[in-house]
Amino acid sequence: MWKGKAEVLEKLDRPLHSATATFPWPHVIRLVAYVRVPRTVQRKISRRALFARDGWRCVYCGTTGGRMTLDHVIPRSRGGESTWENVVTSCGPCNLRKADRLPEEAEMHLSRPPRPPAPVLFIKLATPRVPVVWQQYLNAFGAAAA
Repeated sequence: MWKGKAEVLEKLDRPLHSATATFPWPHVIRLVAYVRVPRTVQRKISRRALFARDGWRCVYCGTTGGRMTLDHVIPRSRGGESTWENVVTSCGPCNLRKADRLPEEAEMHLSRPPRPPAPVLFIKLATPRVPVVWQQYLNAFGAAAA
């Protein structure tokens, strides 16, 4: 905003203070010019993001609640990596049953193949409740409210 690259559309009731100046506290800003966002950003895996991606349910049996764990589809001992495409949410009993085997070897099936989550998942995790003042801007662009 200071350099004129963005403008404040909505501000909070309280100001921001620096040592020598006072500014409006932005709540919604608009970029004056489009800034290209690189699409090759790889988000690190966290248990919370993984469980949210899988709907907080075991991908093998579909149960919810209880003690959820992280499971490598291709076990690390067999060269499997900790990537979004190889990690799933599993309940404790299914993780113990699968153990150090491939799902086919344990006669278990994934409800869906693992893949990287959509970027909106991280927004929903960071901001579980969307402020009311944001709604008009989200609806204008067809974005789903969290």
